[in-house]
Amino acid sequence: MALSHLFSGFDLLTLQFLLASGCCVIAGGGVWAVMMLCRRWLPGIAAQRSVWLLGQCTIIAAFVLILLPQSERLRLLPPIDIEEFAPQRVDGSTRDAVIASATPSATAGAGPRAYLARTAQGWLLLYAAGLACAMARLLHTRRALLALAAAGRKTSAQPMDTIEVDAPISPMLFGLFRPRLLLPRHLRDFDADQRQLIVAHELTHWRRRDLQWASAGILLQTLLWFNPFMRLLRHQLSWAQELGCDRDVLRGRPQAQRKAYAAALVAQLKLQQAPIATALAFGNAPPDTLASRIALIRDPRGAMQSRWARAATVIGLAGVLATSLTLQPSLASQAGTQLSCTTLMDAASGQRLRHDGQCDARATPASTFNIVVSLMGYDSDILVDEHTPVMKYQPGQSDWNALWRTDTDPTSWIINSNVWFAQNITKQLGEARFQRYIDGFDYGNRDVSGDAGKRNGLTMSWIGSSLQISPDEQIDFLRKIVNRQLPVSPKAYEMTARILRPQTLANGWTIRGKTGTSSPVLADGRDDHQRQYGWYVGWATKGARTIVFARMTLDRRQEVYAGARAKQAFLSEVAARLDTL
Repeated sequence: MALSHLFSGFDLLTLQFLLASGCCVIAGGGVWAVMMLCRRWLPGIAAQRSVWLLGQCTIIAAFVLILLPQSERLRLLPPIDIEEFAPQRVDGSTRDAVIASATPSATAGAGPRAYLARTAQGWLLLYAAGLACAMARLLHTRRALLALAAAGRKTSAQPMDTIEVDAPISPMLFGLFRPRLLLPRHLRDFDADQRQLIVAHELTHWRRRDLQWASAGILLQTLLWFNPFMRLLRHQLSWAQELGCDRDVLRGRPQAQRKAYAAALVAQLKLQQAPIATALAFGNAPPDTLASRIALIRDPRGAMQSRWARAATVIGLAGVLATSLTLQPSLASQAGTQLSCTTLMDAASGQRLRHDGQCDARATPASTFNIVVSLMGYDSDILVDEHTPVMKYQPGQSDWNALWRTDTDPTSWIINSNVWFAQNITKQLGEARFQRYIDGFDYGNRDVSGDAGKRNGLTMSWIGSSLQISPDEQIDFLRKIVNRQLPVSPKAYEMTARILRPQTLANGWTIRGKTGTSSPVLADGRDDHQRQYGWYVGWATKGARTIVFARMTLDRRQEVYAGARAKQAFLSEVAARLDTL
């Protein structure tokens, strides 16, 4: 597929994945900064395992939220605009050529968009390879632990299998579903009280369900293996778990036993090899954390842990997450696309043939609503045939388009998307009948109340106002038209299909469709003159097969209406491939 025209759904997904990967690293830096402040000023909170796992979850959430379509609405920064070296302009002759040939005109692989797409695809492959390596290391570690346990000898009964091994390891607990305790033979040389405290330490891990906590931290680190802050946070989680066990084991014990416990920890560190990451070991005390652990062993009371301190930590992490989401730019395709969907469905079976983009996002239907108005008009006999009635233009009607300042019949109404013609039909229907049709059609959110306080639902509800519909809902509605499942007369179906001007493409498919263009509405109620929604919806028929389709975009306003650009893109990229669906 040519990447130099518009990204495919897969390309957009890989680009979004690339953006999510980079931004979650930035979010990780924010989380790490908050946690370091917490460790400096709130040491009692920093000693809790929950805050470090929560830190990892915050980074994961930042990564996942970027990939969610609806998160686009929460972002404050403008989208990253991915332009062509020489973007094509769509004029009338170009559109005519597209309709005739329905073949892409762009050259595959041209421009920076293609390089960016390849970079994103390369990163996805690298991520998959890194994830596979990380999982392979975990599997290798598990096999090593199992081999170590198999080579040892079971000793006295404990709440779990206890195995003595002749290896320079730390006393350790491993096994998420079948916990086992490994004790090195050199532990016999320790004082009896020290041995008892060391075993109590590992059993405390088991009672506190630290294996489950550690496994969660390792899983999250593995999923984002490329993020260095996930590894740092997981190490701190391990440190907090060891401190928690020290605190629980030493609670209420005399000073002599605490000194013996500290001496055992130092002696163990001198005897063991590097600790195994997937096990909970008495000697999991890197040099940079040994001092804090010894200090807590000497005085296990620790720092004060108030509810306010916990709340401050959670608020800090939530702030990092909110900031990372709102200040992350979204991706924009050619012409600054900020929202995009292309969806096709087999009209007979309901099978999805293509479903790319944010197809559940609702927007104003704009002039695609004229299909609905046509069905209502012909069903209620307000409209008679393709050229009857001819409605007289009256100055003061909705005439912001020069093409509308003339007498209009149903055919020219559909061609020119004449707003005042549609408004005349809905006015004749009246509010009650208009609402009954919309409810019977189950069209979008079915809200035809119009702008709040203006009582203009009959004339403006479908133009950047209360009525909203998603591409998914559009094709559900179009299927009902094609399969004649709406509460309207046969004449309404037949005449609507006639005035939609069928176009036969070079590949033999006949397309009936309707464009729509409208500006989004800003928070203050004004139209957003910088952006436009563009729609192209309808159905394509060849032989006995019919496919319903909807394409919708939200992008920067350009000289050519967004609806015309949506149609051109659909015909050039999708319609030529209908035979392959």
